[in-house]
Amino acid sequence: MRKARSTVAAYALAVFTRHPHAAAFISSSSRDCSTRVSLNMGKSNPLVENNLPEPLLLGSGSFTRKLILSEMNIPYHKIVREIDERGLGDRSKDAPRDLVLMLAKAKMDHLINEIQAGNCNDDLPNGFTSANECVVLTGDQVVTHAGNILEKPDSVEQAKQFVTGYASSPCSTVGSCVLTHLPSGIQVSGVDTATIHFKPTITSDIIDNLLKEDAPVLSCAGGLMIEHPLTREHIDRIEGTEDSVMGLSKDLVIRLLGELRQKLLENAK
Repeated sequence: MRKARSTVAAYALAVFTRHPHAAAFISSSSRDCSTRVSLNMGKSNPLVENNLPEPLLLGSGSFTRKLILSEMNIPYHKIVREIDERGLGDRSKDAPRDLVLMLAKAKMDHLINEIQAGNCNDDLPNGFTSANECVVLTGDQVVTHAGNILEKPDSVEQAKQFVTGYASSPCSTVGSCVLTHLPSGIQVSGVDTATIHFKPTITSDIIDNLLKEDAPVLSCAGGLMIEHPLTREHIDRIEGTEDSVMGLSKDLVIRLLGELRQKLLENAK
């Protein structure tokens, strides 16, 4: 698992080199630490705006989620505790929205239990203990197509089958975000969707071409990364936001931070 995540991160760094904030983000990432400070000191920090503690504890190893938080000027500290995602839910029956919410909440429950049990002390920010006030974020995402839930492909052949379907009808991403305040335990959550319409020009050959460039096809839900140039040239349009497709909707995060602040104020009365 660690090797696979490292491969994805290394590849994503290369893909995002031309991103507006990539240089600063890559520079901070090269320091090999889990905590990231705000990239743009002149830009507002949503945690400060909502009178919430920082840094955010990010329960995800996703490179794109880290990049999106950095774009939002949200300082975070990564702390991940894996769960058996495949062992939860029923992909043949569960609604995608219900599935991604259930998985994100399962990740949250496990991570919070680990933090409160003292099993994460070595991975917490310097001077931080399980008694500190903090906000924890977890998320999950699946791709849907023709009524089916697509997760990470099990093989190159399956990835090619996914892509063949994209040429005839659009696929959608369904992503969840869960925020929990500690020590109160107050939690808010939500789901955001986006739909990607591909041109008929996309064929299964794109999988071979992506693999030639060491793209982590088998590590991505649906088998594709829309930020890759080879994929972008076949995209007709996206209904929704690109950050949502990439795994974390900025609009959803901002809304949930506001909801969390409101619940905390109500709880304090």
